[in-house]
Order: sequence, then C-alpha cells, then structure tokens
Amino acid sequence: MKLYEKKQIDWDNILFDSKALFWLLLPIIIEQFLNSFMGMVDTMMVSTVGSVAISAVSLVDSINNLVIQIFSAMASGATIICSQYIGSGNKKESNRAAGQVVLTVFVISLSIAAICLLGGERLLRLVFGTVEDSVMENSVVYFMITVISYPFLALFSAGAAFYRASGNSKFPTKVSVVSNVINVAGNVLFIYGFKWGVAGAAYATLLSRVFCAVVIFYCLRKPRQTIVVKDYLKIRPDIPLILAIMAIGVPSGIENGMFQFGKLAVQSTVSTMGTIAMSAQAMTNIFENVNGIFGNSVGIGLMTVVGQCIGADRKEEAKYYIVKLMSIAGIGTLVSCLLVLAITKPVTWLAGMEVEAAQMCFELVVAMTIIKPLVWVGAFGLPYGLRAAGDVKFSMIASVCIMWGCRVALGIFLAKEFHMGLMAVWIGMFTDWVVRAVIFTTRFVNGKWLHYKMS
Repeated sequence: MKLYEKKQIDWDNILFDSKALFWLLLPIIIEQFLNSFMGMVDTMMVSTVGSVAISAVSLVDSINNLVIQIFSAMASGATIICSQYIGSGNKKESNRAAGQVVLTVFVISLSIAAICLLGGERLLRLVFGTVEDSVMENSVVYFMITVISYPFLALFSAGAAFYRASGNSKFPTKVSVVSNVINVAGNVLFIYGFKWGVAGAAYATLLSRVFCAVVIFYCLRKPRQTIVVKDYLKIRPDIPLILAIMAIGVPSGIENGMFQFGKLAVQSTVSTMGTIAMSAQAMTNIFENVNGIFGNSVGIGLMTVVGQCIGADRKEEAKYYIVKLMSIAGIGTLVSCLLVLAITKPVTWLAGMEVEAAQMCFELVVAMTIIKPLVWVGAFGLPYGLRAAGDVKFSMIASVCIMWGCRVALGIFLAKEFHMGLMAVWIGMFTDWVVRAVIFTTRFVNGKWLHYKMS
C-alpha cells in the first residue's frame, strides 16, 4: 500500500526542502537537549542545599510539570492553527489567531496562578497530604514564587509557537538558551551567594521566565516577522476563534494531563517495591527521557511542516513529510538508544548507585534499547503529525485509554499478581508503546486524520 502519491506532489515547489527541514529541526533538538541538561544541573544545585530542599522542589515540580503540560498543549494549538493559516497564505488571519492565542493563554495562566496563590499551603496539603513540617515550609516558599512565573512561561510558550509555526525555530531556541544560562547564573547567585535556599532557586526560575516572555513579545512586535503581535491592549476576544483554538488545546491538555496522572499512579506502585527499585526506576526514567529527545524534537518540528501543508491543501505532501520525518526520527532514536546504553554503566557508577539498583537499571535500559527504536516513533512521533491536521480528539481518546489500560492497569496487575517487580512496570509501558504504534499507524494509513482542517 502506498503511503503517499508521488505523482500528486509538485517536487519543484515543495514547502520544505531538505535544507529548510534541517534548519527547522536542528535548533529544536538543541533546545530540547539543553533544557534537559540544564534541568539536571538545576536539580544538582538545589540538592546541595540539603535533602529537605530537594524534597520540597521535587514535590512542587510535580504540580509545576502538570501546569507546564497545559501550557504546552496551548502552544501546540497555537502552532497548528497559525501554521495552517500560513500554509494557506492568509497572513492576516494568522496574526488575528495569534492575538487570540495571546489573550486566551494570558487569561488562563493568570487564573491558574491566582488559584494557586490563593490556595497556597492548603492546596499543597490537599495534593500531597501529610509531609514533614520542614519540607512543607520549603515547598510553600518555592511554590508561591514559581507560581508567579506561570503567565510568563505560558506567554513564552505561545510566542515560541508562533515562530515555529512560521518555520523559524532558531530564534526561540536562542532565547531559551540564554534563559537557561540566566537560570543557572541566578542559582549560583541566589543559592550560593545570598544563601536563599529554595527561594533562590525559585527566583532564578522566575527571572529566566520573565526574560523569555519579555524578549519574545518585544520581537513579535516587529513588522518583518511572519506573525506579528502588537497593540496588546486593543485585542478583544473573538469567541469563535477562541473556541477553535480551545478545540485543539483542550484535548491535547487532557491527554498531557492524564499522562502525568498515569505516571504518578505508576510511581506510587514503584514506591511499594523498596528503595532499590525506586532508585533504579528514577535513573531509568532519566535515560528514557534522554534517548527520547531526538524523536520528540522531530515531532515538534513536524507540527509546523504538516500544519502548513494542510493549510495549503497539500495532503499528499503532508503524508510525504510524515513518512520522511518519522524515518529520520527512527534513525535518531536508534542512535540515541545505543549511545544511552553505552553510557548507562559508567553513569550509574559515577552516581554511586548500589550494585543491585545499577544492574536492575542496566537490564531495563537493554530492554528499552531493543523495543524503543522499533515502536516508539509510531507511538509518539506520528501523533504529532496527526494532531497538526486537527485530528486531536482521536489522539486524546486513544492515548488516554491505552495509557490507563496498558501502562497503568497492566503494569500494576503484573506487579501485584505475578510479583514481577520493576520489570512489570516496564512491560506495561512497552505494551503501551506497541499498542499506540499499531493504532496510530493504522490511523495514518487509512487517511481519516486528513478530514480535520481547521483554517
């Protein structure tokens, strides 16, 4: 079966040649890698303050990560809608849509921040229950400061999405790199210089996010941009357009949110297996995140490419790019998995892990290296392309059902009924990947995802 019709593609006038694809994807890959690396550096700096500090930051970040997923879903909606308008050649509508995205994102993020600020310690105790007083005290401090950064984080996510929708991924990457440097420098100054502890880490995060939002929206005002957003105070709500944006953002947000809740459910099961299993799981998760950076980065770029193709009514070209970029993502994922496998034992040794935990981690990484290159791209990379065409509801329903049916239910069942230990959790995860890959590949081949053009 042909995945796309070559004869229906104008090869002399394709939207993205190999050079354009390269310069679209490379900055995203660099940004994702640096964000991951700087996140680890940030955690290491906080850990030097003490176990109470790192415990507080870890607890609060579980909430922050959920909020970040919501903002990421909004940014996805912005990328998809704006890229489709750009593909159709309707710059005026892309600018109008961008203005509505800014208004929507600002109001939602401000509302979330206000709820969190008003909830404060009561909200943290509701989520985490009873924790040590010292940990809760530090958690409240870290939480109340980082919450202030929510609107700035949301606005930067939206602004970066506008640039990526137009095919310019270099500029938001540059801003993100500088922001990470500011964050680390702020940690050094506030944690080690001023001795502010977790408050210092929170202020460094706030400062870096304010920088991102201010810079990106200052530059979006310039008329030379493909998407221009200015006169912010004159933006008025356009309900039909906002609903169109929410129609993409809400399902993606639910999907991302359910994914985070599922991870928490799995983590609670792992916590009953003892400290060795918890240590192995934590390190394996780090390795899994690292070897997924390349595939995720290609998926982010795929949203821009497919969105513009759908907007320009070039459906066969959209199929072609999905096949091409998923092939690239597959090769990159294989290389990433092999590199991670090669460094697993040295890293676990340098980290001072117990021998049993390190061996357990290595066995899981071996299994991951065998399975991930075969199915992961179809399970998680391919849906980026389907969503870019507006097929977000199917992705949400399928992902949530598979997540809870395979990763959570199967993993917990194997762990509790067959006492398979930590491997049970990963068998559930691998099953999740395989089922997703089959379902989303079938969806791509049957072409139903092409009937959801938004613009």
